[in-house]
Amino acid sequence: MTTTVAPSIRNMEKQLRQQEQHLTRVMVQAVEQGREVNADETNDVADQAVLSYQKEMLFTQGTEGRNQLQLVRNALGRISDGTFGECVSCHETIGAKRLEAVPWTPYCIACQEKAEAGELHDVTGHGEHALAGG
Repeated sequence: MTTTVAPSIRNMEKQLRQQEQHLTRVMVQAVEQGREVNADETNDVADQAVLSYQKEMLFTQGTEGRNQLQLVRNALGRISDGTFGECVSCHETIGAKRLEAVPWTPYCIACQEKAEAGELHDVTGHGEHALAGG
């Protein structure tokens, strides 16, 4: 690793650690909110529908949050093992602007497009939803 790249990697690692902390806080809040949303037998059908919708939204947020948190942790792992900035599929270098915008991305743009089109086996194990934002 050259001295010009090292500060950039350290900056990316800092951003990823901040994102990891943020996502962890959001996940804890979603769990707490999910526990607070309880269907009461005295609620009418409309209230029960609203509560059901709230629970579904919290579940979706939790699932997406877990997927993104795993992508962030995987990126931190790639920093540790020296492969950060390398596409996990084709092993080409991921563009600096892409990494600045989405530092947890496992794919270069070409492989990301293939993954979103279903043309690439998901080597990250997190499915299309995790990849859509990356």
